[in-house]
Amino acid sequence: MHVSLPAKRSTRAAVALLAAGALMLTAAGCGGDDGDTVSGGPPPNTVQLPNLKGQRLQVTAVWTGTEQKNFTKVLAEFEKRTGAKVSFVPSGDDMAGFIGSKVAGGAPPDVAMVGQVGVMREFAQKGWAKPLGAAARAQLAKNFAKGWQDLGSYQGKPYGVYFKVSNKSLLWYNTSAFDYAGAKVPKTWKDFLAQAQLLSDSGTDAVAIGGQDGWTLTDWFENVYLSQAGPEKYDQLARHEIKWTDPSVKKALETLAELWGTKGLVAGGRSGALQTAFPDSVTKAFGNKAEPDAGMVFEADFVAANVADAGAKLDEDAKVFPFPAVGDQAPVVTGGDVGVALKNSKAAQALLTFLASPDAATIWAQSGGFISANKNVKFSAYPNASMRKIAQALIAAGNDFRFDMSDQAPASFGGKPAQGEWKALQDFLKNPRNVEGIQRQLERDAAKAYKN
Repeated sequence: MHVSLPAKRSTRAAVALLAAGALMLTAAGCGGDDGDTVSGGPPPNTVQLPNLKGQRLQVTAVWTGTEQKNFTKVLAEFEKRTGAKVSFVPSGDDMAGFIGSKVAGGAPPDVAMVGQVGVMREFAQKGWAKPLGAAARAQLAKNFAKGWQDLGSYQGKPYGVYFKVSNKSLLWYNTSAFDYAGAKVPKTWKDFLAQAQLLSDSGTDAVAIGGQDGWTLTDWFENVYLSQAGPEKYDQLARHEIKWTDPSVKKALETLAELWGTKGLVAGGRSGALQTAFPDSVTKAFGNKAEPDAGMVFEADFVAANVADAGAKLDEDAKVFPFPAVGDQAPVVTGGDVGVALKNSKAAQALLTFLASPDAATIWAQSGGFISANKNVKFSAYPNASMRKIAQALIAAGNDFRFDMSDQAPASFGGKPAQGEWKALQDFLKNPRNVEGIQRQLERDAAKAYKN
């Protein structure tokens, strides 16, 4: 099942975020507070929650490690305010499969944090997801731009709260490696490849890629495709209105091959990248600050948490720049995790109400590795200048943005390990010369999943 984005939004280019990508690291302030003072105090208390003493609820998400630890802080505050007891269960990467098995067994979790809008809408279509109650809807209307509200809706009815969102068009670089190589922050793809070669020539592989996790490869493709083919083509491919055998897809894959297929630019080579999980790709760039295995790593704002885990300091050892322009404008692709209720319960609705408030988002924002689309979260809640400016750019975009293409797709194509787009792009990383073969593979899988 696939539901396209609202027609009004799909006909407009993501002008605000495309432009914000270039401004992201220089913006002084975009509303709210100016972000000069970092807030580490208690979260605000802006939302009224019911007394849930004695009630238990279970929450699932893909998050593990630092992300799970930080989300647990949010759940602990909910427990404190309501008296409820909350347990967290990791779903693994296959959220659709995990929830399907729990529903079949008659014991779904109360709330799921779903990473793909296509999967959320499948849950709504099947009746697994429950519509938002009045209190949660009120928080959404108060705190979120209409674009984010629309993404959490199915057939015009709100089902989800986009609690954790991301700017998926960022490259993070090791400042020591850049200084040693004499590399500069690039603005275009051509310049990016040139700086990558400088790093390689200096003795450091240019880019660490977490190819073991297929979703990272879809993000690479989407950024190249959005910038090169443009937002209209992007929307068409997201809805499978054009085929993956289209010349625009071929051009994007050939562009990716300029990086993936050049010796010395991918840390550990292509086979090494395919055995590298995403968190380990960040460690390759920042685990040894003076002599890293890679000079750069690509991924969203949540990399900041992994940088800290690797023992590096953001804004000192690690800095960030927007994904370079492949076409006329630099791309910005967004993603996010949407909370949905899988049980009709007072406790589930109360948690979603809390997640839609500035209170919950502030807790994780203070811990780092997190961006909120909630326009009433103070920028000073973010722990460093880079994260504040990334958040400012996202809020400034309002309703104009492009959401992760694979997350809009049916789960069988865009959201499952070892199949669909994840598997095809892993095969492409293994052999970047096989452009047309990968196109045919992608189209076969897409046609089957979209049924069009």
